[in-house]
Amino acid sequence: MTPSGSPTVRRRRLAAELRRLRGNRTGNEVSRGIGWSTTKISRAESGRESLPPAEIKKLIDYYGVTDPLRERLLGLAGDAVQRGWWDDYADTITPPYLEYIGLEAEATYCLQWQSDTIPGLLQTEDFGRAINAAYRAVDPTVPPGVHERLLQVRLLRQVRLRQEPVLHLSVIIDEAVLLRGIGDPATMRAQLEHLVDVSELANVDLRVLPLSDNVGLHGASFVIMGFGSRETPEAATLGDVVSTENLSTELYVEGEGSTHLYRLFYRALAEAALPPDESRLFITSTMRRTWALLLG
Repeated sequence: MTPSGSPTVRRRRLAAELRRLRGNRTGNEVSRGIGWSTTKISRAESGRESLPPAEIKKLIDYYGVTDPLRERLLGLAGDAVQRGWWDDYADTITPPYLEYIGLEAEATYCLQWQSDTIPGLLQTEDFGRAINAAYRAVDPTVPPGVHERLLQVRLLRQVRLRQEPVLHLSVIIDEAVLLRGIGDPATMRAQLEHLVDVSELANVDLRVLPLSDNVGLHGASFVIMGFGSRETPEAATLGDVVSTENLSTELYVEGEGSTHLYRLFYRALAEAALPPDESRLFITSTMRRTWALLLG
């Protein structure tokens, strides 16, 4: 990661500023004024790819931007074309996953509901290998080396939980996740022990939603990534991004109206789930009751 932050987030922040600066001008109007195609203008404002800083300079000069904003935007443009550590794995992971990692790398906090498996940020290496082995059985055409690199990426992402600036992670796990066997019983026991350990970090809030609680809420797993204070998210310079995923793709939800709905859903789940201390005891009890018996 560059010293100034994630290139992915820098691109998105720059794109948001460029959209704001265009104001009521149409793409065709800017196209005629600067000699660019409307497609190029759209690319600059999309946040999905980077234009060279020299090109961004032409655009903000056309908009009449002066310092200090001009200097800040050119700084963002310079950062946006840098490489993050995840770019070294671009031959292995999909563009949507690259986007996800880039956002996660600079998120201040993540709110995550997980109904099907242990979150990647909290997985042990052996648990991750067991998941990879299951996927290899489904699709043997994927080389083992690809799965190994995917595991390396997952472990590298976990650094954010312990290295400044730390990521504040709030996770709600369905009880079924603790009961569903991945790998052998020893792998599951070690994974649950790891959950107990990591839940004691000051920046991790881990809660379990018991199966016995009839909360009436059903929804696929999702992650809300925030880029401001958890207490005052509206102060962020980049809006929330919600990520949901299925077997082959990730869907990003943005816009205050849409992401606010996910926040409400998460809040309701958090209120229904066990508090962190009780969740820690619940995980320990499940580990001893379910996986220790199998080991014996």
